[in-house]
Amino acid sequence: MLRKALDKAMDLTVVPGFTRIGYSVRSRGWSDPTAGKPLDGKAVLITGPTAGLGTATAKGLARAGADLHLAVRNLPKGESLEEEIRAEIPDAKVTVWECDVSDLDSVRGFAGIFCDSVDRLDVLIHNAGILAAERKRSAQGFELTFATNALGPFLLTELLLEPLERGTPARVIFVSSGGMYAERLDVDDLQLERREFRGDRFYAHTKRIEVILAELISERYGARGITGHSSHPGWAYTAGMAEALPRFHKLTGPILRTADQGADTVVWMSHAPEVLTNPGEFWHDREPRPKHRLPSTRETAVEREDLWRQLSELAGVRSD
Repeated sequence: MLRKALDKAMDLTVVPGFTRIGYSVRSRGWSDPTAGKPLDGKAVLITGPTAGLGTATAKGLARAGADLHLAVRNLPKGESLEEEIRAEIPDAKVTVWECDVSDLDSVRGFAGIFCDSVDRLDVLIHNAGILAAERKRSAQGFELTFATNALGPFLLTELLLEPLERGTPARVIFVSSGGMYAERLDVDDLQLERREFRGDRFYAHTKRIEVILAELISERYGARGITGHSSHPGWAYTAGMAEALPRFHKLTGPILRTADQGADTVVWMSHAPEVLTNPGEFWHDREPRPKHRLPSTRETAVEREDLWRQLSELAGVRSD
């Protein structure tokens, strides 16, 4: 009872729950999400696994027995991670694939090869993401944060529907961020071209999109056995975070979570049965959390449909 009361208090006040303090309180009594190899025989694909939370998640998935597929932008880094995983987990099953999720041509090329090579996919984890310091463009000319965090993952999901359907009940998991609480979906300017560039706000906007996409995937593909889910890791230390947000890192350093603590919920979500019975939810520390803290961030049903339509058009796929 005390733990539940503390959990609710931290959820209401937001910030404490994001820290290592929140993790310490909430994780008491949790079982190891890798114990008993709950992903044995399951195919899991994760994007962006070569650093920080991605690496911690990939190793957790391998320990859980997954037939692990690493989609990496930098192939030598991916091969190095494969060696590292095999050294730590001798019975790990790991395959490395080259895919730059910001580049739609790369996504299409990878998806084609993957679908020809792998019969089924049980879990797709969209972990790759960037928080850019300045406005940049993808290979196709899209704003890079939007292309990496939203458009590329959308297209990849669409192209992998067939192996996901053969892996039903299949899960599509977006690693979002608590930063999305501050942003509202802007369907009139999805790439925020009319705004002055600010890396953290652009990042948060794409993370809001990810949370909405998890819901829309469940709505559209739930009947086919494919559900969408989103999560945020709390404030976890990674080298990328320290570089992208140096002031934030300096301020919060003593209370940041470890990468393993940040990755815990996603590893758990990849097999926990209660995740499937709560499609489209936004998870943090193994519990569904509110998707909005302010009424002003709520999007309308029309805006949600418009988001799907625009992403479909930009990615060059059917929207029905």
